[in-house]
Amino acid sequence: MDGLPSLNDNKWLHSGVRGAGMNRQEAEALAVAALAFIAGDRTLFDRFLALTGLDVPALRQAAATPGFLPGVLDFILAHEPTVLAFAADAETDPTRIAAARQALGDSPFVEQP
Repeated sequence: MDGLPSLNDNKWLHSGVRGAGMNRQEAEALAVAALAFIAGDRTLFDRFLALTGLDVPALRQAAATPGFLPGVLDFILAHEPTVLAFAADAETDPTRIAAARQALGDSPFVEQP
């Protein structure tokens, strides 16, 4: 890999947030904002496409699938500098990103224990 920590090592996911009062609608809105943030940064967007194996037309189709938004937040949460940059851009606390991820439930993009 490129020296990035494993998602399993991510302190934001293991901060004990567990949804922290965030409902699914709020979580989906934050995930959509995360996707816009990714799309607005060419380096992040290229990495997202490479890691997901999607191209732009397939991304549009994938965005309509149930596991896509949790996967977007998984991507953000997998890299602490990206978490912090998105949190600043969204004017939210980084733990809210983890709470959104928890509120969206399981993702098909992350191995479950």
